[in-house]
Amino acid sequence: MARREIDTGLPGFRLWPAALSPDEQRDLRDAVLAAVEVAPFYTPTTRSGRPFSVRMSNLGPLGWVSDRAGYRYQATHPVTGEPWPSTPESLLALWDELTGWPERPDACLVNLYREGARMGLHQDLDEADRSAPVLSVSLGDTAVFRIGEAQGGPTRSVRLASGDVCALTGPARLARHGIDRILAGSSGLIPDGGRVNLTLRRATASRQS
Repeated sequence: MARREIDTGLPGFRLWPAALSPDEQRDLRDAVLAAVEVAPFYTPTTRSGRPFSVRMSNLGPLGWVSDRAGYRYQATHPVTGEPWPSTPESLLALWDELTGWPERPDACLVNLYREGARMGLHQDLDEADRSAPVLSVSLGDTAVFRIGEAQGGPTRSVRLASGDVCALTGPARLARHGIDRILAGSSGLIPDGGRVNLTLRRATASRQS
């Protein structure tokens, strides 16, 4: 089915509300939760040792990690030492459909937001090719997402509900963005409540470069 895109008013910030049907959301939730049985959620830290309020895992050949050694992509879980599970084909197909990018993502960050978790404003800067899009899928409780231009200035907030998909592309690829808060109880999709966010990226340089 064709997924409806709306005009966000911010060039390059693309948004498809309710892009995933309830059945698609449940199927994707089940696939992701099965994967994190193998690669369990853990609590990363900043370089200073401060713990994040979100818990993280990854899917695909590479995973984004953060600890006292800094931010980076690596092929293994930092706690178990095992390779990351494969990214579900449904997510890869969604990337193909919505981004049109010629190469598939090689990293999928899985963030678990329980009540009270947030993510400060940041830019996605750890990828070798920053021209490739970033695709984000929301499951579970609604998030208050904040976004602003890369150069600075005012920001604005957008509510991302379960099944919504958004992308940072072109002039918005390096946009500052974050999660102000989660609206606890707004969805019953995630066991024990909360939100799972799936962020698909190309961590390595394009083979066409």
